[in-house]
Amino acid sequence: MARIIVVTSGKGGVGKTTTSAALAMGLALKGHRTAVIDFDVGLRNLDLIMGCERRVVYDFVNVINGEATLNQALIKDKRCDKLFILPASQTRDKESLTVEGVGKVLEDLSKDFEYIVCDSPAGIEKGATLAMYYADDAIVVTNPEVSSVRDSDRMLGILSSKSRRAELGDEPIKEYLLLTRYCPQRVKLGEMLSVEDVQDILSLHLLGVIPESKAVLTASNAGIPVILDDKSDAGQAFSDVVRRYLGEHVTHRFIELEKKGLFNRLFGG
Repeated sequence: MARIIVVTSGKGGVGKTTTSAALAMGLALKGHRTAVIDFDVGLRNLDLIMGCERRVVYDFVNVINGEATLNQALIKDKRCDKLFILPASQTRDKESLTVEGVGKVLEDLSKDFEYIVCDSPAGIEKGATLAMYYADDAIVVTNPEVSSVRDSDRMLGILSSKSRRAELGDEPIKEYLLLTRYCPQRVKLGEMLSVEDVQDILSLHLLGVIPESKAVLTASNAGIPVILDDKSDAGQAFSDVVRRYLGEHVTHRFIELEKKGLFNRLFGG
């Protein structure tokens, strides 16, 4: 059976789709057959970040409604043959998703894939609750600001009470914290919460810290998961996240201010 991972948050614009794309690509590059599903029915952004928007013929809702098979709707990534994308519909509303329909798609995918990454919409509307309902693991994405962290705290309550695991009394969803758009300089100036501040509030296992980086926007605009930009700090940070998720011990980076070398201290660089 596949491990089902939901990438979620309480607030929009924190980097869930960027995270879903990077995580799915990272798992696939490690040799694991991985599918990533866009649950944001009506908007659909995952295919843009994955660079496959022109190849979308059928979508998630088509499969649920029996209008297409999974094989017809799944898009094979051109850069990694172990990664497949299931896009959302742009023309339907979120009521098109049902517990039974989503469950059937995930069950069918589980026969062929090791990991299924669910890119959740923000908040607690139907697409978001269905994305997390069947999850085994949840990656809670938050920015280091009070409103984002507060909304993420609310999502933790939903994860622990409204999932299938909670209903069946099974082992709870395993929850991880991913802190995005982190800037040590702004933390030092008091403009941003520190890693410790966020962990004190959410009390989650820290999976990674993604630095504020222009590389994320550049990669998104080019239709490339940022993890493929291994020269960038964000790309390296996402690679660390994948390795940690798979059980490796990897030291956290990009949390502290870089110490200036002797030359920079002398000449003010």
